[in-house]
Amino acid sequence: MDLQTLWFGLITILFTGYFILEGFDFGVGILLPFLGKDNESRRQLINTIGPHWDGNEVWLITAGGAMFAAFPLWYATLFSGFYLALFLILVALIIRGVAFEFRGKMTNPRWRSAWDGCIFFGSLIPALLWGVALTNLLQGVPIDGNLNYVGTFGDLLNPLSLLGGVVSLLGFTYHGALFLSLKTTAPMSASARMAAYRLWIAVFISLTLYAVVLNFLTSIPSAAGLNPIVFSVLALLAVTGSGWLLRSGKNGWSFITGALGIVFSSLTIFMALFPRVMVSSLAAANSLTIYNAASGAETLKIMTIVAAIFVPIVLVYQGWTYWVFRKRISTKPEDLHY
Repeated sequence: MDLQTLWFGLITILFTGYFILEGFDFGVGILLPFLGKDNESRRQLINTIGPHWDGNEVWLITAGGAMFAAFPLWYATLFSGFYLALFLILVALIIRGVAFEFRGKMTNPRWRSAWDGCIFFGSLIPALLWGVALTNLLQGVPIDGNLNYVGTFGDLLNPLSLLGGVVSLLGFTYHGALFLSLKTTAPMSASARMAAYRLWIAVFISLTLYAVVLNFLTSIPSAAGLNPIVFSVLALLAVTGSGWLLRSGKNGWSFITGALGIVFSSLTIFMALFPRVMVSSLAAANSLTIYNAASGAETLKIMTIVAAIFVPIVLVYQGWTYWVFRKRISTKPEDLHY
């Protein structure tokens, strides 16, 4: 394995970790106005992710930094071509973070309601746009012979990419509902479980449609030595198993299996890309690959050493925080922080 392949794999892992961890954050925020019937129940929902949401975003920051250092041309083309979409995601994440901190500063119902709305839209917009962005990476965008994006924001909003956005939106919301069924006490846990079961049907249908359409409209079968369609089948099996386990009352195993669905879905996209990182819709020769978009060998070597030292530290620290805040959240005064 060369260093370019290694770093493509590491970036894949970082984004996959982000989608799993931040995914249930997004889901909780999206479900906030539907499951939170009063201030106490909404505060209960927010407190389930209160200790974790900012730590989960470290995975995105690290993935972006790794992309910038390992594949600077990929970073430059992606962030210039997808500028408006990524800007909207960034603004949504900022507003959501501010809302978590400011919501409890006043007891005025209108104040809290306004920030609750910010949490909802700050979760919904990224959950939708990440699916749009990833689908466009694989489907192909206008990249010219100089490896520059020459399209517009409107080019990113096509039927297939919007379908991908719907899949990610429903998937993250389902993931969040499963998380709430594990992190809250009754009656909220029961409400979350019921919401998860209803969402599961929509997730299964949309993911099946997405996998079929993606197979016919993209070059997935020839994109890598190991057929990425295998991962899409595994994703469907994981989602199916998650729904069956949920119906059997095994919420914990359902959450784990649902997370595997996110893992296999991410692997489908990234394995179908490999060795490309951005597909050109104008000409195959214009596509960015892990070789024409990569940094020099010395840079990749230094980055590998740094990653080998610090990534395990981050994993241990974040695992410790989840262990410390592992208990269920109730509506008792000691569990609510206004």
